Amino acid sequence: MQVLDEHTTEKDLLPLLDPLLAGVDVGMLSEAGCPAVADPGAGLVRLAHKKNIRVMPLVGPSSILLALMASGLNGQRFTFHGYLPIETEARAARIIELEKLSIRQDQTQIFIETPYRNQKLLEQLLKVCRESTDLCVASHLTDPGERITTKSIREWKRALPDLNRIPTIFLIHG
Repeated sequence: MQVLDEHTTEKDLLPLLDPLLAGVDVGMLSEAGCPAVADPGAGLVRLAHKKNIRVMPLVGPSSILLALMASGLNGQRFTFHGYLPIETEARAARIIELEKLSIRQDQTQIFIETPYRNQKLLEQLLKVCRESTDLCVASHLTDPGERITTKSIREWKRALPDLNRIPTIFLIHG
């Protein structure tokens, strides 16, 4: 078992391929997301391709797709944006931009935040989005405490959940 995380440098990737180059099958997994999709791993996969190592994705839960599937929002047209800016004004501007894009293209916009900043992101969504915009908050996916709720911004303002330190995916559709 070896660790591949956000602190793994490019030079640390090659040794992770040693078992594969020796003919041993290996797998990459994530504790909450999906390897190489909103989680580390893309650099290692790219390096494996360069070394002509077969990369075989396996079916498994992706919190992003699970949230989209359960949201009731447009699953035909969607974009995953990863993390939004941390700085309040830049994040507000990005949220407004994504909401306009959603309206213009009838497209669900999906993004995430670190669990300890989820509450602030939720509060900012309620401040800057139009009241008619739909927001899905999908938390603790595949966990016994799973909660997936889609409401309009207007409806969310009536009862705000506590998302502090809770893994959450956010989806909006204007």
